[in-house]
Amino acid sequence: MSLSVIILAAGMGTRMRSATPKVLHELAGRSLLGHALAAAEALAPDSVCVVYGHGGDQLRAAFKDRAYIKWREQAPQLGTGHAVMQARDTLSPGTALILYGDVPLIRPQSLAPLLQDAAAGALAVLTAEVEDPTGYGRIVRDQTGSVIAIVEEKDADAATKKIREINSGIMAMPAPVLAGWLGRIDNKNAQAEYYLTDIIALAVADGVTIHSRKVAKIHEIKGINTRRQLAELERTVQRESAEYWMDQGVTLSDPARFDIRGEVKIGRDVVIDVDVILEGKVEIGDNVRIGPFCLIKDAKIGDGAEIHSHCHIEGARIHAGCSVGPFARLRPDTVMHEGAKVGNFVEVKKSVIGEHSKANHLSYIGDAELGRDVNIGAGTITCNYDGANKHKTVIEDGAFIGSDTQLVAPVRIGKDTTIGAGSTITKDTPAGGLTLSRVKQQHVAEWKRPQKNKDKG
Repeated sequence: MSLSVIILAAGMGTRMRSATPKVLHELAGRSLLGHALAAAEALAPDSVCVVYGHGGDQLRAAFKDRAYIKWREQAPQLGTGHAVMQARDTLSPGTALILYGDVPLIRPQSLAPLLQDAAAGALAVLTAEVEDPTGYGRIVRDQTGSVIAIVEEKDADAATKKIREINSGIMAMPAPVLAGWLGRIDNKNAQAEYYLTDIIALAVADGVTIHSRKVAKIHEIKGINTRRQLAELERTVQRESAEYWMDQGVTLSDPARFDIRGEVKIGRDVVIDVDVILEGKVEIGDNVRIGPFCLIKDAKIGDGAEIHSHCHIEGARIHAGCSVGPFARLRPDTVMHEGAKVGNFVEVKKSVIGEHSKANHLSYIGDAELGRDVNIGAGTITCNYDGANKHKTVIEDGAFIGSDTQLVAPVRIGKDTTIGAGSTITKDTPAGGLTLSRVKQQHVAEWKRPQKNKDKG
């Protein structure tokens, strides 16, 4: 049976106090709407419609890679029922599912039972029992326990407000039935809006079975309206993520100070210190140690590697047994082969560091290819940019580059050659031997250091 998903994302989000549409604010490295779309995609729907109101151009730009999305504007915004009306033309004959762009953590496995109920002809509603139901619509049942209405808080009397079972807003039903109900709801309520929840009463009147399913975890249906709520839900996500990875054999020095903002794979016996952020797509092998205060983004780290404190690693591939940092920066397209070392205050960009090669101190390596067992002395720079174009430096196996050397690309350093400290190398060097560029050391006894002019202060 076909599935049509409608995601309501037209809210202004005024309490976020932001020029960015509310549903584009990020939670755990993904926008709120991105989370809702991911849940929908997992159900393999035939169509997905996003109903927007504020920031339509920004929304379309953010999801331009998802050509399957059908966009419908809600203007003016006259309630949830009115929002769904805008997507009525996208409904296929099968099941309709209503989701929300600011309810990011709903899981596909929580939605599956609703779809089963709807496929059997029922109206299925996702509910929850909460200690404080303030702000939510209440689930009203009759004496037999059957759902007969959902009453929004602003329309609820004192007795109804005491009900602790709340409506998540997420529901599924046969799409043709929904289309019929949308033509029958009205706006005779305190807000003068068209409530989607009014279809409950219509279902009762039409004799349509109403099924309610209670969500397993309350945070699955929590909506985001303020930055505080966003921060609270972020901590919920990160706590659950930390607990999951600890159960998989990862040691976290402080689970409350570990953030994942993307998709990660982590091996066994990995030790991660405090304030480490994993962002984008990250793969970490077995027996890796990561020191405190590191950002690792879109990177792969091989077995047994050690990332010391305060490192920034982005778009890099680090093979087994490597050592990075402390205070190192690996930029995109960096590859460190087995046993290589990049030490403190070293920056590497778009370069290959060969097996067991090392750059231990205060160096910049950009657009370079280093062979095996290369030693880069402190203060070495590959001068890869001539002001218009980037050029490559090649350092062959076994080369030793003395401290404070400038390698002006394009240039090739031959195998097993030694570059004397303080040299500026502008031409290819042969294999073996010593290459250096220095003036003869001399002493000028009569030279005096410049003095400040006292009259000028």
